[in-house]
Amino acid sequence: MRYSANINGIDVSAYYSERTIRDLLIPLLKQLSEMHTEKRRRIVVMLAAPPGAGKSTLVSFLEVLAKENIPDKKLLAVGMDGFHRRQEYLLSHTVQVNGSEIPMVNIKGAPETFDLEALKKKIAEVAEGHLCRWPRYDRLLRNPVEDAITIDADIVLLEGNYLLLDMDGWRELSAYADYTISLSANVGLLRERLIERRTATGVERENAEKFVDFSDMANVRLCLAKTKKADLELEVVEDDNEIRQKNMRGGEPCENRYHL
Repeated sequence: MRYSANINGIDVSAYYSERTIRDLLIPLLKQLSEMHTEKRRRIVVMLAAPPGAGKSTLVSFLEVLAKENIPDKKLLAVGMDGFHRRQEYLLSHTVQVNGSEIPMVNIKGAPETFDLEALKKKIAEVAEGHLCRWPRYDRLLRNPVEDAITIDADIVLLEGNYLLLDMDGWRELSAYADYTISLSANVGLLRERLIERRTATGVERENAEKFVDFSDMANVRLCLAKTKKADLELEVVEDDNEIRQKNMRGGEPCENRYHL
C-alpha cells in the first residue's frame, strides 16, 4: 500500500506491504486498543528511532490505519520535534563541541537543542488524561508551531529520537509510557535518507551532506548506542527494505520480516 502524507511541512511517500499491515501493524493496534480497555484511561505509547528511520511517517500511517481497525478508539500521532528550541534561540546561543564553541544551530537536532523541561511537562499533562494542546514542528519554517494539535485521544502515539535515550534527564521520559517501541536501521541507509530529506527543503546536496555528516550522523550514532530496551523492538533491513521484528512483550524473540 502506497502511503503519502505531509510530515512536518514536507510531502513524503512510503510503501507498506499487505503482510506488514496484516501481520505487524494491525495486531499492534489491536494490542494497544485492548490495553486502553483494560486500563480504562488514556494510554501513552512512545516510539523511538534515530533520525531518518521513518518513524514520523510510520506513526502517521498507524493513525490512519487505526480509524479502520480500532474504530471505537481514537489514536493520535504526535512528535517530540515540536519541542525544538526556536531558531532564534539556536542562532543566539553556543555550545562546546570537540573543544570548540560553535552556534547551537550547527547541531540542531542534538538532545541539547530541545526544550527537555517543556517536553516533560507536556508529556505528564498528556499522561494524566487532560485535554491539552501540542506543538508541531515545521521543517520549512524551521520552527515549532505552538498549540497546533489538540490532544483528545484514547491512545497517544508519541514519536521522537530521544524518547528512550539512556542519558540524564531523558531516561525519565519513558516512565510516562504504557508501551514503548524502538526502530533501528543501518547507518548508511539513515545517512542517505537524511540527505534526501534535507534537499527536499531546498538545500543543495553538497551542503546537505556537510550538515548531515557533522550534525545528524552524531545523533544517529547516539540513538543507536544509547536507546533503552523497548517492549517492541523493530529494525529496518537495508538489503530488502523490510522491517524485522526483534522481540515483543509477552512472547519469545522472533526474526519475522515485514515489507515496508
